[in-house]
Amino acid sequence: MNVIDTIIDNPRVPATLTQVEDAVIARPAKGAAAAGASELPPIYPEWLGDRAFAATHGARFNYVVGEMARGIATPQMVVAAVRAGCVGFYGSAGLPPDVIEGGVREIRGQLVPDQIAWGANLIHTPQQPGYEAAVVDLFLREGVHRVSASAYMRLSPDIVRFTALGLARAADGRIERRHHVFAKVSRAEVAEQFIAPAPAKILQELVAAGQITPEQAELAGQVPVAVEITAEADSGGHTDNRAAAPLFSSISLARDRVAAKTGIDPDTVRIGLAGGIATPHGVAAAFQMGAAYVLTGSINQSAVESGLSLPARQLLAKAGPADVAMAPAADMFEQGVEVQVLKRGTLFAMRAKKLHALYRAGAAFETMDEKDRVWLEDVIGEPFEKAWADTRDYIRKANPREADKAETDGNKRLALVARRYLFQGAQWARDGDPSRVADYQIWCGPAQGAFNEWVAGTFLEDISNRTVAQIAWNLMEGAARISRAAQLRASGVAVPPSAFSYTPQHFAEPGRA
Repeated sequence: MNVIDTIIDNPRVPATLTQVEDAVIARPAKGAAAAGASELPPIYPEWLGDRAFAATHGARFNYVVGEMARGIATPQMVVAAVRAGCVGFYGSAGLPPDVIEGGVREIRGQLVPDQIAWGANLIHTPQQPGYEAAVVDLFLREGVHRVSASAYMRLSPDIVRFTALGLARAADGRIERRHHVFAKVSRAEVAEQFIAPAPAKILQELVAAGQITPEQAELAGQVPVAVEITAEADSGGHTDNRAAAPLFSSISLARDRVAAKTGIDPDTVRIGLAGGIATPHGVAAAFQMGAAYVLTGSINQSAVESGLSLPARQLLAKAGPADVAMAPAADMFEQGVEVQVLKRGTLFAMRAKKLHALYRAGAAFETMDEKDRVWLEDVIGEPFEKAWADTRDYIRKANPREADKAETDGNKRLALVARRYLFQGAQWARDGDPSRVADYQIWCGPAQGAFNEWVAGTFLEDISNRTVAQIAWNLMEGAARISRAAQLRASGVAVPPSAFSYTPQHFAEPGRA
């Protein structure tokens, strides 16, 4: 395939991605008046998706490097994403506010003022009263204008407050946004809450508390809480294991229902797709369905900018699409909520499931049989009483009510110690503790295995070459070529199947050898 250099110039990213224009890949269909490639407009990677998205957020590509919690999406990853022409989100969920503040300042310190394509994660945390409000306050104070909102089942006052405080009336009467919420959802009923204007009750309560002005409440009652809706299909970490195509259709129809009911302009709501975005085929398919943008997650964990340790990244690089499993979530252990994790090379998923089975059976350490007590202490790596003492000290600060209940409830004590183990599993993976490799909790979806298969035998097989820029540019370049092949085929040109394949190539990165 012949290609020409892109006509889009950006001094901060190399202008080496291609315009896919030539018809060498095609054979005219027999007996058909097929359109020649010269009659079709070119396709650029920059033009995949909704160009209004890139314009709004100051990006070159409609591509988001997603927020992987507890700092796995590091400040360095966010900066690299922005410099590559993408939108990047800091994985601030689960981090203490002072750590989040440091990360935000690090990002801002490495970017110039007009590099605005970044934000941070805001996770709904009803089990930690006050945390969500404190993080919103921090974002407002530090000038974070974009947040990726995750784990919401219903709107909270704090996410509404963040949106409302960024609204203003322009001179021409339009309502302008300074704060942008990217709502990550996997259910239509949750998406509808973000697409609709904020509930009057929440707005009235915020005004009464002096947290927003009456004017801001009036504006928030006219526009969606979020206009960037990320439909999250089967993914690493918290997931409903939804298939991408039915989910995207469901969220799109939810947007249309809300527009018909509330009168909002449906064309102002952009729906992106996340979960399973790991190869050019996945990216091209998402944009063909109408996605405004794509968001990648699991595959960036193996990138050099990731907050995961080298041993954990090496495990990820060996994964296949089936090397994942569901395991109990640390933050919602008692409720039976699960996360998707890497199975190959660890025993975490199996051990976590057994812990939950013991809890569901009503067990307490004191009532377990000897075999289970020995197993438990072997897994947690210390006597149960010591583990409980350390857990109790933390819980007394984070949630005193839970600590009080556990003093007289052995089953609750077991649950809290289990949650501590689950949490530590993720920490051991980030730290690279060589003695706890079997207990690494690494959030991972099938996308990671698909990515590994795609890059096998190329320069991206080596994890030292996996930068977020190389990953993003190759996915977008490949998606553009596949989209061009599909465009020709849909125009009646006989396109060979091999035209729908793309092998990663190395693009020059400023500042890297």
